Amino acid sequence: MPNLTVERFMTPAPHTVGHDQTLATAHQLMRQYGIRHLPVLEAGKVVGMVSQRDLYLIESLQDVDPNAVQVNEAMTTELYCVEPRTPLRELVAEMVEHKRGSAVVVERDNAIGIFTTTDALEALYAVLEPQ
Repeated sequence: MPNLTVERFMTPAPHTVGHDQTLATAHQLMRQYGIRHLPVLEAGKVVGMVSQRDLYLIESLQDVDPNAVQVNEAMTTELYCVEPRTPLRELVAEMVEHKRGSAVVVERDNAIGIFTTTDALEALYAVLEPQ
C-alpha cells in the first residue's frame, strides 16, 4: 500500500478546547467524546495540546482545583503539526522516534484533524488486513 497519507487515517474535525477553559471542562469533553487528546485554541489558532495524562498530572498537585485552573496551565506547546498529504510513513517515523502520542493535522493554519496512536493502530490494521 504505497503512498498512504495522514489524510486517510486522521480523525477529521477534532474536538478542541479553549486555552482559558478549565481542566474540568477539558475532562468533560474527553469523557463525552471518548478521546484522550484535545488541541488547544486561542483566537481560533492551535496553541497547544492537552492530553488526559497532562490533566491527571496537574490535578495530582496539591491545591489544584480543576474547576479553577485553566487548560493553558496543563497543555504542551511543543506541537507536532503535519499537512494532510504528509506520507503516513514519515509521520509514524517521527512519532516513534520522538515518542509522540499525537499530531495535529493542519491546512492553511487551521486544525482540520488529529492523528493519534489509536489512528496509527487503525492504519496498521488496514495494512495487515487481507485484501
